[in-house]
Amino acid sequence: MDDDATRFSGSIPAHYDSGLGPVIFRHYAEVFAEAIAESRPRRILETAAGTGISSAAIAHHNPDAELVISDLNDAMLEFARAKVPPGTRVEVVDVQHLPFPDASFDVVACQFGIMFVPDLEAAFREARRVLVPTGVFHFSVWDGHAKNRFAAITDGLLAQAFPDDPPPFYRVPFGLSDVNRLRDLAQSTGFGRVRMDVVPHDAPVASWADFADGLIVGNPVADQLRRRSADLDVLVSETAHRLRTEFGEAPTTTPVQTLFFRAYAH
Repeated sequence: MDDDATRFSGSIPAHYDSGLGPVIFRHYAEVFAEAIAESRPRRILETAAGTGISSAAIAHHNPDAELVISDLNDAMLEFARAKVPPGTRVEVVDVQHLPFPDASFDVVACQFGIMFVPDLEAAFREARRVLVPTGVFHFSVWDGHAKNRFAAITDGLLAQAFPDDPPPFYRVPFGLSDVNRLRDLAQSTGFGRVRMDVVPHDAPVASWADFADGLIVGNPVADQLRRRSADLDVLVSETAHRLRTEFGEAPTTTPVQTLFFRAYAH
């Protein structure tokens, strides 16, 4: 059975952007972009740009930089194109095989993308290759389910609904929080200093229904569920109910946590 966690296509980008973006992505996009701006980069490559939530923040905080944004899914980039300044280079790119010359960028940025890469070593080596000697690889990952209860609740519901064949998606984006593994990987692929920051946040939720829609229909779990003949509307409703029971009526907040890395080329 095909359970590809990297395929964000069809109607998924629209639900991702509207349902997940305001809750779990916008705040971290600002944190990410402000950190990138600290080194005043002239050339920035963003990989796994998605629908451009982080791209817009990077462009805003680095107005004088040349920005290239990329993703594996052109359907996501269709949304991203509308969020970045005219003239921004937008490309479909595989992070394991970057189509750029050596030492092309001052910064490579990947927010919440490396968890989906099959060959992490190749992706890190490519990031190091296209960086100048003084460059920085900024990347972030979600912490585990224990620090992101919304994901644990959603995954638990889906496992309960399909005990014999649970959709695997929610183990992927929240399954790469081993700090030592990521530090060692960066250093074994040519980076020097590695800085890691734990970044907790109380994410604002205006509507549990909208957020639940993003959690069920706004990522590849939607296709995994359709292949299991699931009723997505019922699952959206039940997800919203469980989140509301845990965190209270909206508007409110839900605790989230990420791990933010800076791997220096020197």
